[in-house]
Amino acid sequence: MKIRDWDRSLKARLIGEAFMNITFWMFFPFLAIYFAEEFGKTTAGLLLILSQVFSVGANLVGGYCADQFGRRTMMVLSSFGQGGSFFLFALANSPILDSPSLGFIAFTIASIFGSLYWPASQAMVADVVPEEHRSDVFAVFYTSINIAVVIGPILGGIFFFSYRFGLMVTAGLVCILLAWILIKYTEETNPVRTSIEGKGAPRGFMHAIQTQVKDYGVILNDKLFLLFIIAGILSAQTFMQLDLLLPVYVKEVIGQQSLGNWFGSDVKLTGELAFSALISENGLLVALLTVAVTRFVVSFKEKNIFFISSILYAIAMVVFSLFDLFWVFLIAMAIFTFGELMIVGLQQSFISKLAPEDMRGQYFAAASLRYTVGRMIAPLSIPLTVWFGFFWTFMIIAILAIISAIVYYWMFYLFEQKKTASP
Repeated sequence: MKIRDWDRSLKARLIGEAFMNITFWMFFPFLAIYFAEEFGKTTAGLLLILSQVFSVGANLVGGYCADQFGRRTMMVLSSFGQGGSFFLFALANSPILDSPSLGFIAFTIASIFGSLYWPASQAMVADVVPEEHRSDVFAVFYTSINIAVVIGPILGGIFFFSYRFGLMVTAGLVCILLAWILIKYTEETNPVRTSIEGKGAPRGFMHAIQTQVKDYGVILNDKLFLLFIIAGILSAQTFMQLDLLLPVYVKEVIGQQSLGNWFGSDVKLTGELAFSALISENGLLVALLTVAVTRFVVSFKEKNIFFISSILYAIAMVVFSLFDLFWVFLIAMAIFTFGELMIVGLQQSFISKLAPEDMRGQYFAAASLRYTVGRMIAPLSIPLTVWFGFFWTFMIIAILAIISAIVYYWMFYLFEQKKTASP
């Protein structure tokens, strides 16, 4: 399905969200550095965990809100909310006020509104795109995000630490612009909201949360799925460090590292710019190689692919911990990214294999626990560096990735036995 054939709402969103994503990635990867410097690593890690607890709570009711109040309504509200949050963050870093605590509150509010935006955003695609074309549309939005991951951190490495106030004001304005685009160029797509006949009285937030918890409870009755969730949470501790442990580590280790004599002058790289380059490398490789790597790995056994992916995560963590050279970090990031790409196209299809047809929606909902729980635990890596140092923190994360590989292998062993036993 070509972009010119898309619904107008999707075209408008693609443009508006592209600007939003670039702006977002200009500051998001550096927040761990900012909070660690302002609050100390231990406090920063605990605060980031707290912010994710609120985001997870918002996720629980995000789908409910999209169904009850409309996709467009929630997206517009969330865009305005994020814009206001970024203005508040700017105020906390303004010439008249310097308040890291207010900055953290603003970041938490922005995270909550972001968690309310994306369920409505995903649902809008499902509303207007035929099922056979949805994967293509999602792929375009996914590619757009990864292009932002390439551009945003490079610009952010320049602006976040020197012009934070102006950057956050710009982020707020971009969110307001996105809200205006959504109001002017999109229409409500929720069939429930647009139908003339209502479909029953809307139920409360507690009912929405109870329904979600009930859906997640399906993992307790399926051993294979439970192992899949556990392995996913363990591996999430690795790839979520891209925005947590890695920026803090690279900034401290690189400092001002010489890249050698270029054109008669000694070129030096700061830790902030080094991290910008690494995160941009990850985004560029994902944008360029996702399709190619997915097509390559599908010819191999899923058991081996998931196992090797986790092992590559572990190897990357070990390499990061053993060296302090930027060029070696580039190699470690390439290993890390290849581990990510190996399974990015296989996970959803494997969930559909595990799920009975009449419970597929519940399985996909419960599968998000890999990220929600993983995201809540991951910030512990920052205080771990205070307690054990960077080396052992990376080693602990590498060990978790290896355990993840073992759990995946055991899960597939049981899965193959189950298939063999089936008539």
